[in-house]
Amino acid sequence: MQIDLEFDRQHIWHPYTSTINPMRCYPVVRANGVKLELEDGTQLLDGMSSWWSAIHGYNHPVLNAAVESQLKDMSHVMFGGITHQPAVALCKKLVEITPPALEKVFLCDSGSISVEVALKMALQYWHALGESRSKFLTLRHGYHGDSFAAMSVTDPDNSMHSLYKGFLPEHIFANSPETGFRDTWDESDIEDFRSKLEAHHEQIAAVILEPVVQGAGGMRLYHPTYLKRVRELCDNYGVLLICDEIATGFGRTGKLFACEHAEIVPDILCLGKALTGGYMTLAATLTTKNVADTVCGGEAGCFMHGPTFMANPLACATATASLSLLDCGDWQQQVANIEQNLAESFAPLKQLSAVKDVRWLGAIGVVETHTPANVEKIQEVFVREGVWIRPFGHLIYVMPPYATSKQQIQQLANAIKKGIKETLM
Repeated sequence: MQIDLEFDRQHIWHPYTSTINPMRCYPVVRANGVKLELEDGTQLLDGMSSWWSAIHGYNHPVLNAAVESQLKDMSHVMFGGITHQPAVALCKKLVEITPPALEKVFLCDSGSISVEVALKMALQYWHALGESRSKFLTLRHGYHGDSFAAMSVTDPDNSMHSLYKGFLPEHIFANSPETGFRDTWDESDIEDFRSKLEAHHEQIAAVILEPVVQGAGGMRLYHPTYLKRVRELCDNYGVLLICDEIATGFGRTGKLFACEHAEIVPDILCLGKALTGGYMTLAATLTTKNVADTVCGGEAGCFMHGPTFMANPLACATATASLSLLDCGDWQQQVANIEQNLAESFAPLKQLSAVKDVRWLGAIGVVETHTPANVEKIQEVFVREGVWIRPFGHLIYVMPPYATSKQQIQQLANAIKKGIKETLM
């Protein structure tokens, strides 16, 4: 059956898209490996991993089998007062692969909700200790999701959420790090963060940041020592540290978790996106026994949160299967290869007059332009070149599935070059 694109245009509200003048939508009928197939048979190399989640590619036999097997038993059951093997197996695996201090796992619906959960945990932690701490310290150019509390710790001036400024709770923002991932560390880079933590630590429930890579707020890659200093300062001032690894977790930066670049352990860790290999929505918030027990030792006697689809069995079974694919270790060489291929194919793009900067880390490649791209126009070029890339603002970036080959990375780079030349020069 043909997809009714006119109905879609008239009635379906797509993300970050106007209903008055909606952008063109491309009808996908199937996905396999690292490619999407359009209704007319066009094959598109997916440079986005479905917003960074489909790390193993599409239609993967192991993940398909996990869904089919679990579906025979049950698709969903409430998690209040009930447990099930898919949830137990997944949580065992998460405790195994994350630092030993992170013993407690709270399963939730999506990345944004895992951040909401982390923020609520931090607030309830201090409430249980008899302290009123209502502020969070975070970084400019950060991004933590589209739900309300997550927006409040996302940069209010340099993000898609600036129009909500004045409606959201106001938190404390430190200057984002300027020392690049591969630059020589500059100790002065931490001073603004240090001064704000020193001045406000008695009000601050937690620091929240994206380790090493600031994602949708600017695709900025910063030095691991910054993260080390943040951990040290949080310890010195007795403030909790929340690391948002929704975009960076499960190998995207070349380490299983981006925190490993700095060899630090947060008090609370947020995971999502690639957790199920991009098959369905699921997230997790992990924390220490101390944080969990303090939260539950307070007036409420428990943590006041319980999503309807928490620990959905289908999602848990798929996530466990996805993590089993990471167990074999192939992703490490795959991501290392992608990083090398990005270095070779993206570096020449810096020579284009429209390009301000080019950077890469692990399976992340970023081209920053002087002027914003017209998404609809540049995507027409990309589709014509057989790739799927979704830029935003000044950023044309790729986060391809780990099985993407050297030739395919070059294809992405060639398409970006063509798109820039035809629409930005």
